[in-house]
Amino acid sequence: MKLLVIVLNKVECLDKLLTSFGKNHIPGATILDSRGMAQELGEHDELRFLGSLRLLMNPAHKENKTIFMVVPDEKVDTVSGIVNKVTGGLDKPDTGILFTVPIDRVEGMTQTL
Repeated sequence: MKLLVIVLNKVECLDKLLTSFGKNHIPGATILDSRGMAQELGEHDELRFLGSLRLLMNPAHKENKTIFMVVPDEKVDTVSGIVNKVTGGLDKPDTGILFTVPIDRVEGMTQTL
């Protein structure tokens, strides 16, 4: 079992991403609004010198979505494939990141994984 985390910068892909998960029998995700460090620091007057970091990124990009999912090990590649297909590839700048963390125990999940 893995905790799969996606930090999605291309928030316009969220609905298509979730629909694709459903079509591939990947149930359940928790979605949080989030912001990256560069976006947050760029808004503080005392840290304006870090504004150059923001220029390297999409200046219109104000927020992202963080998606948490508990998935069986064998579904990780499926989820990764869906994310890369829908977003155009996580290897592209300002798209997002995906990572997993091992899970030793899960309680309270009623869906069969």
